[in-house]
Amino acid sequence: MRDSDDVAGRQRLPVDPARAAASVLAAALVAVPSVNPALEEGGTGEGEIAALCAGWLREWGFSVEVVESGPGRPNVLARLRRGAGPRLLLYGHLDTVGVAGMTVSPFGADVRDGRLWGRGAADMKGGVAAVLVAAREAARAGRFHGELIVALVADEEWASEGMDALVAAGLTADGAVVCEPTELAIMPAHKGFAWMEVVFRGRAAHGSRPDEGVDAIRHAGHFLARLDEIEAELAARPAHPLLGHGTIHAGTIHGGTAFSVYPAECRVGIERRTLPGETAESAAGQLRALLERLRPQIPALDATVVPGLARPGTEVDPDSPLARALAAAIAAGGRRPAFRGMTAWVDAAILNEAGIPALCFGPGSIAAAHTADESAPVAEIDEAADVLGRLIHEFCAG
Repeated sequence: MRDSDDVAGRQRLPVDPARAAASVLAAALVAVPSVNPALEEGGTGEGEIAALCAGWLREWGFSVEVVESGPGRPNVLARLRRGAGPRLLLYGHLDTVGVAGMTVSPFGADVRDGRLWGRGAADMKGGVAAVLVAAREAARAGRFHGELIVALVADEEWASEGMDALVAAGLTADGAVVCEPTELAIMPAHKGFAWMEVVFRGRAAHGSRPDEGVDAIRHAGHFLARLDEIEAELAARPAHPLLGHGTIHAGTIHGGTAFSVYPAECRVGIERRTLPGETAESAAGQLRALLERLRPQIPALDATVVPGLARPGTEVDPDSPLARALAAAIAAGGRRPAFRGMTAWVDAAILNEAGIPALCFGPGSIAAAHTADESAPVAEIDEAADVLGRLIHEFCAG
């Protein structure tokens, strides 16, 4: 039995990981702060929660590695092989976003109204707990053939360095389930994104000398006013059956130094949400084409598109063996399988790019992720563990 105190010294309820339901383990995990330090000053990172999960998995008979993807940023990789057969990977990330402004106790792990409340309840400690309980029960029953892999990674909420490190080290499997919050729907596809900055260059001058100044902010305004053209172009394309259309929006704008000075520069941050098959370069090309359409109207326009972080959209055939096995596992519990598109970008894309077919399935809603009152339904956390347990048997049936 494990019993520990959180950072503030509040006593946690004892948890017996060998017998606890997934929702109980989820509460224990929420009570362990694991805020990504890249997102909030003072974030503790994944060290404590990684050690906790690694210890549980070792107790259940898994071979466990804890490997840092960066200083103080551990991944947990656990394996259990039972003869020849397929390799199934169950994935969770251990980090959370920050807690500033939360209206519920971030690490209180309160259970009320049938929900678990706190940072990470939905994104994604409920999913991690479901993975852990499914793995524990599979190890105990021993009724699968092949290899069960549990990957619990660092840094998903910022740069996905944890998942990148595992793939770079040669991680492979025949199928993967990424247990992000999907409300127990199967999500075989999600959009990617491309972040770009459009830099407008003007010429600084005193505000009383329009003959000498060039207003970079006004040029940016003309550009922003015509982003609707790209939005209309995207809407006119055939819709993806699960994801709909690609989108574009302006996220940030910075420029100017004083009221009385013509601004020499203005920088506009753009996010383009991409569909599977679209590239960051094609997204940048749309911005460049819009700038070219503006040049005849604004002879002094001087602007450059600067590509930034980009992640690809991804999809798995809903009729793939993995998707069929997951649907069968859901149906066996009395729930009708539902297929939907994931609105957020998640690490499933990295797995798919590495040749590991990856679906999203987990408890809670993505709409609750990162919110001031984050929560997840207790019943969904426990049902997700049951479904994953049946999936292990279904997919690794020999």
